[in-house]
Amino acid sequence: MFRVWGRATSSNVQKVMWVLAELGEPVERIDVGGAFGGLDTVQYRAMNPHGRIPTVEMPGGIVMWESNAITRHLARHDPQRRLWPAGGQAEADAEMWADWAHHAVVFPTVQLFWALVRTRPADRDAALIASHLNAANAGLAVAEKRLSQSEHLAGPTRTIADIVLGHILYRYYEMEIERPDLPALAAYYGRLTGHAPYAEHVMVDFSSLIPAP
Repeated sequence: MFRVWGRATSSNVQKVMWVLAELGEPVERIDVGGAFGGLDTVQYRAMNPHGRIPTVEMPGGIVMWESNAITRHLARHDPQRRLWPAGGQAEADAEMWADWAHHAVVFPTVQLFWALVRTRPADRDAALIASHLNAANAGLAVAEKRLSQSEHLAGPTRTIADIVLGHILYRYYEMEIERPDLPALAAYYGRLTGHAPYAEHVMVDFSSLIPAP
């Protein structure tokens, strides 16, 4: 049994939960962080000295924090290598595109989400929002070209690269922003929304994260 410490509305927790669902692993998720608190307890800090989420307790006594490290570890140690191709160019492509997606798409989209959704309207910085949106769209334009040639980001099958890119797309498409016409990306997102593990663990209402006016 895996134990995942972190609230369901955290995109980093969602990433880990999605991977575990893809691998069919039994999971107990424990609400901590945000309104739930609990990150400064002696118990939690013993697992994660940084006091952030997620933290995962794995069978065999392994404890990990940092969502990207966790998802890579899970994918690499899956005996069937369902999300991490076993060798060759396919493995290299999955690893490269996963790192690219984190830096080129996830980072600016998270910054945009904080500047727009998690900031009160009276406190928003329009120039900052535009800067983050432009950066996210620049990355997604590259993803658009890639996805017009391939069903998944790193090739013909779902890999860890899709976990990294895909988990942030729910927020991108739910934010009240002007989005460029990216038909291949929209079709890719449509396929994700019809995929049960994604719908359950990523398409989580984030209205509780919106600050009071």
